Amino acid sequence: MYTSSWCAYVLALAALPRLVLAAPLPASVAPPTLSSSRTSTKPKKGAVKLPFLRRRVAGRQNTDEDVLGGTVGLGDSADLFYTVAVTVGDSTTSVNLDTGSSDLWVMSDACKTTQCQRSSAKPYDVTKTFKPTKSASVQLQYGDSVSGTHAYGPVGRDTVTLAALTLTDQTLAAVNDTDNSAVQNGGAGILGLGFPAQSFVQAAAINAEFNSPSGTDTFITQTASYGPVVSRLIMADMIDDPLFAVTLQRNTIDVSGKGEITIGQLPDGIDESNITWVPVRLYDPAEGGMAPPSFAPNEKYPLRWEVPIDAVFLDGQKLPQSTQSGAGLDSSIVSGLIDTGNSLIRGPQDVVNNIYTKVSPAFAANSNTDPTLPCDAGHNLAFQIGGKMFPVDPRDFVSQNKQGDAKTCIANNIVSTDAPSTGALFSWNLGDPFLKSNMVIFYYGNLTHPSVDPPRIGFVSLVPQNADALLDDAVEDAQGAGGTFESKADVAPTASSLILESSSGASSSTASRASSPSQTQTSSPTTTAKPQSTKTDSAPSESSSSSSNAAPPSLRLPQGVWPSLLLVSLSMLSSLCIL
Repeated sequence: MYTSSWCAYVLALAALPRLVLAAPLPASVAPPTLSSSRTSTKPKKGAVKLPFLRRRVAGRQNTDEDVLGGTVGLGDSADLFYTVAVTVGDSTTSVNLDTGSSDLWVMSDACKTTQCQRSSAKPYDVTKTFKPTKSASVQLQYGDSVSGTHAYGPVGRDTVTLAALTLTDQTLAAVNDTDNSAVQNGGAGILGLGFPAQSFVQAAAINAEFNSPSGTDTFITQTASYGPVVSRLIMADMIDDPLFAVTLQRNTIDVSGKGEITIGQLPDGIDESNITWVPVRLYDPAEGGMAPPSFAPNEKYPLRWEVPIDAVFLDGQKLPQSTQSGAGLDSSIVSGLIDTGNSLIRGPQDVVNNIYTKVSPAFAANSNTDPTLPCDAGHNLAFQIGGKMFPVDPRDFVSQNKQGDAKTCIANNIVSTDAPSTGALFSWNLGDPFLKSNMVIFYYGNLTHPSVDPPRIGFVSLVPQNADALLDDAVEDAQGAGGTFESKADVAPTASSLILESSSGASSSTASRASSPSQTQTSSPTTTAKPQSTKTDSAPSESSSSSSNAAPPSLRLPQGVWPSLLLVSLSMLSSLCIL
C-alpha cells in the first residue's frame, strides 16, 4: 500500500498521459528508458534471446556468470506460421508464436478432431503433470468472420520453460477440441504474447479460484500468478526490460533473412536511434476495454499490440482512406494490429480492392477474378507509422500462383477483413509479410499502471535499398529452375542455449542439453468470464465481460514510479525557484 503523499504524486503523474491519450494518438512517442540500452548503467537481468535460426554458441568459461537468458531455434512452415519450442511439464512442443493473442495452449491427448488426428505432434498428456484449475475451461475463437477457428479445453497449471526461463504453475489450456491450423505442420498449439486484458485463460482461472469476483481488482493484481507467460516474467523481475523484439526469416520466393525473438532486451547490434516508437492504443470500457480497478480508477489498459497508422501508400502514392467504418465508431483514428500469428496482411475491403485494381490488370478488368500480376512487377506497399515509412518488401508482396509458372504471380498476401468493432477497433492486421520486412519491438511498460510507463511499439525497417533488384533475381532464378520459386520449411529445434553475463560485464553463450523431442498440441478452454475480443488468425475474437478480476501481485511501487516521481519532484522544485 502507498501513503497518501505518494499516491498524490502518482495520481498527478498519471493524469498527464491521460490528457494526451484523450486526443488522437501522437505520430510517435519518446523511447522508453531501457535497462538494456547501450548507454544504461543498470545491470542486466534475466534477458533471453531466441534466435529462430540456429547459431553457434561458446562453451561456458566461468562459474561466476549471471544468466541473461537463452536461445532456441524457430520453425517456419513456408512462411505460413512461425513456431518456437517450449517445454510443458516433462515434454517439449512446438507452438505458434503469436502477438495477436495472450494465452498459451497445447493440444491434449483428449483431442479427437480431424485437425488433431492429422497432427504429427505428440499430444500433451494431461494425466502426468497437468493440474486442472477446478472446473475452469475456455472456448477460444480465432480469426475474423471469414477465417475463424476455435480451440476449447480445460484450464490448469504446469511448469513451462521458454528458452531456459522456467515458470512454475503457469496457467495454460489443454485443448481437447480445435480446428485451428496451429496443430499442423509439426505445431501443437499457440504461445500468446499479448496483454493480460486479452487473456481468456487468466480470466477462467481467476473466476474458478476466486469465485468469479466482481470488478477487475483481482484480475489485475493476480497477473503475477495467473497471467500470460511473458507478463509473469516481467512481474517476477526475471528479465531486463518489459519487452521482446521480433524479426522473421523469409522461406518463400527468395529464402533469406534471420528470424529471431529477443526477450528482455534489444537485439545485439541495433542502433537505438533508428527505432521509431509509437504508442499502443488504450481502450476504455465504452470501447470494449477492461474496466479500471478501484485502486487505479483513472487507468486505461491496452488490449493488444495495436498502433495508429498515419496512411497507406502504394508505389509512392497515398491511398484514399477507407470508408468502411464500424457502426457508431470514430473512424478518424486508423490503427493496425501487429500480429505474428497472422500469415497475411488484412485490411479494409475497399482499400484492398483499390490495391488489387492498381497492381493487377486482370482484377481491374474483372473484380471477380484473382489479382494476378507479373512476378517481377515489384510493387511497393508501405505503411506510414509514427511519421515514417515502413514498406513491405516486394518479395513479400507476391506469391506463386501456379507451380511451374514464375511469370504470373498473385497478390494474395493482402486480403480484406472485418470492419472495426467494439473491442476490436483496428482496421488493419499487419501479419508476417510486414514482420519479414520490419523488426518490431513490443514494449509492455507498466502492466498494472499503464499511465506510469505506457506500452509502446518500436519499428525498424529491414527492407534493403535493392529490394526490387533482389525480386528480379529471384524471378530469374525461378524461371531457370523450371518455374518454381524457392521454398523451405524449418522444424523448430528443441535444443536451447543460455546467454550469460560474467562478473566483468562481458556476455557469452553456452549450449544446454536438448529438450525432449516430443511435441504437444493444445487449444484454449472455455470460460464464463473472458477478456476482450480480437479478430486475428490466432487471437480470440469474442468479447468478454469486464467482470474478470485479479488480486494485486505485490505491494511494491509499480514499475517505473521512481523515475516518474523524480521528474515530478524536479518540476515542483523548479516552480519554487521561479517563485
